[in-house]
Amino acid sequence: MKLQSMSFFSLASQKMQWLSARQKVIAENVANADTPGFKARDTSSFEDMLKNNAPQSGLAVTRAGHIGGTEPAGASVRVDTDDSAWATSIDGNSVVLEQQAIKANEVSESYRLAANLYRKGYELLTISVTGNR
Repeated sequence: MKLQSMSFFSLASQKMQWLSARQKVIAENVANADTPGFKARDTSSFEDMLKNNAPQSGLAVTRAGHIGGTEPAGASVRVDTDDSAWATSIDGNSVVLEQQAIKANEVSESYRLAANLYRKGYELLTISVTGNR
């Protein structure tokens, strides 16, 4: 039996894929923090990704080449301008490094939690099948 076919493992895996895509967008924001006119970007919510998830679709992007095809098919993550950006500088750049650091930390903690849940689920499945602790 494939672990991915079980809904718990599939959901945890999708969450980690979404977090990976979000971390990539945050890193691009930080890399462009001094680029005049650059608008901070963020991904759609995880819930939106689940609602719009179609097995045959790849990542939905608003700019060609923004997110590479490294994520598995089915991970429909939309990337748009971040309307929650704290400020815009005189040159039109809306990236606030402190805000990006907070988002990066949230992603890191969420990824750690999802990975631990995935691992614990695997351990429980192993115990139930083998009877060994």
